[in-house]
Amino acid sequence: MKKILTVVVVVMGLVMAGNSTKAQSKIGYISLSELIPAMPEYKKADTALNDYQNALGQNFEDMKREYYEQDSLLNSKDTSKYTKAQLELKRKNMGEMLIKLQNWQQQAQQLYQQKQQDLIAPIQKKAVETVQAVAKENGYAYVLTKEALLASPPADDLLPLVKKKLGLK
Repeated sequence: MKKILTVVVVVMGLVMAGNSTKAQSKIGYISLSELIPAMPEYKKADTALNDYQNALGQNFEDMKREYYEQDSLLNSKDTSKYTKAQLELKRKNMGEMLIKLQNWQQQAQQLYQQKQQDLIAPIQKKAVETVQAVAKENGYAYVLTKEALLASPPADDLLPLVKKKLGLK
């Protein structure tokens, strides 16, 4: 009888340990590429990024216009009113402006990417923190990005839970 009782206790211990192990290894997934654009902060950041991109484009157009105006002045018949030293300085300035124009696209892209990082990083941080909170509240030990999965059960998609926690529809 003692042996049967010992076996029953050991079996129950194994079952309980198995259940706690199963609960700890609960795995979920979420698509941050669906969550982040649904957040109201993202819409504001996206509008700000579009405005910034338009400002960069307008700046380029202004630089081009100034370059063409200076080029027209140097190629007109009125250059006789300038001294040789003035013409040399104006040509040097034109060369610098041309280099600046040629490098503008790369510089503008870097400026845009930095602005994008500044605006989007806090939104991503909030999304990840919310996902972590939802995972903890619902007993998920691991949460993977949906884009990294080839197959997954629909029951473990955390997007609806995270949207609910953020107050999104």
